[in-house]
Amino acid sequence: MTNMPDAPRHPIRLLELRDTPLSLDEVYAAVGDDAAGGTAVFVGTVRDHDGGKSVASLEYSAHPSAGRELRRVAEKAATDFPVRALAAVHRMGHLAVGDIAVIAAVSCPHRGEAFAACSRLVEDLKHEVPLWKHQIFADGDEEWVGAC
Repeated sequence: MTNMPDAPRHPIRLLELRDTPLSLDEVYAAVGDDAAGGTAVFVGTVRDHDGGKSVASLEYSAHPSAGRELRRVAEKAATDFPVRALAAVHRMGHLAVGDIAVIAAVSCPHRGEAFAACSRLVEDLKHEVPLWKHQIFADGDEEWVGAC
């Protein structure tokens, strides 16, 4: 009997919308791949201002199709670039200033490919996945921002 090599792993290793704190270590570990020479990681945090106003906190919510759309944008990035491994997690619910809202990571054979693939993943996630951000400002005002 001939030993068959293991089937290649699918490049999408972790995709999730969750209401618990995000872990950079978890996402980085998910994209580890011995054939990758470059890994790009993006960490988006809640900043203390927006549009000249002081932000106190915010809350993310998602359309029921958001998970499916996240998978679609991840598949596109994995198809358009030589992705060895890809992961993206986005936080839902209430977040304070400084909290991590999103982590995306991509491993590719070379650093330029990893940077480009990660950038595309984050931009497509931001513009195509139906997530909404409810910002609460320090002065008590609030606003909804579509497609975070």
